[in-house]
Amino acid sequence: QVQLVESGGGLVQAGGSLRLSCAASGRTFSSYAMGWFRQAPGKEREFVATIGTHYADSVKGRFTISRDNAKNTVYLQIASLKPEDTAAYYCAAGSYSTTSKSYNYWGQGTQVTVSS
Repeated sequence: QVQLVESGGGLVQAGGSLRLSCAASGRTFSSYAMGWFRQAPGKEREFVATIGTHYADSVKGRFTISRDNAKNTVYLQIASLKPEDTAAYYCAAGSYSTTSKSYNYWGQGTQVTVSS
C-alpha cells in the first residue's frame, strides 16, 4: 500500500515556475513506477510525465520529473508556465505507463493556477 500527498501548487503568473512534490509512505515506494497527471475543469485527466523521462508533448522542454527514493518523494519541476497548464495535478504510483488505469495509487491533488 502506498499513500501519496502532493504539495507545491499555487497561483503563478504566466512564464513563472513551480516545483510540485509528492511524498509517499510505504516501504515499497521504490518498486513502483511514478507518474504525474493533471485535470483541468471540464476536461478528462491527462498524462503529464512519468519517471523514465516520458513526457506529454504539451509539456516537453518545460517540465522535469524526478524522484528521490531516499526521501520517498517525487518531484515535478514546471517552468515557463502557460494559462493552459492550469489544472489540479496528481501524482500516482503503479506500473510504468502513460495511461491512468495503470496506476493503482493516487494523491489528492494540488492546484496550479496560471494567470495571463
